[in-house]
Amino acid sequence: MEQPTDAYETTLDAREIDGEPFGDIMDALADLEPSESLLLINSFEPEPLYDVLETRGFTHETEQVDPEEFHVAISHA
Repeated sequence: MEQPTDAYETTLDAREIDGEPFGDIMDALADLEPSESLLLINSFEPEPLYDVLETRGFTHETEQVDPEEFHVAISHA
């Protein structure tokens, strides 16, 4: 992945969300234009999200940048 966080049109830091972030993630994805990408920052690898992304027509690439910080680059397939 190795892109700076400002290389993405949208960045969502799920660590800052109070409660379940799934709705916020889906809202952010709904706002993405076909050529845009979202950087999701999370404190754990969001493996359950991957099937949802695939079902909704998105691809992802995950990078662990710290023991408790994962960056997931999400874009339209």
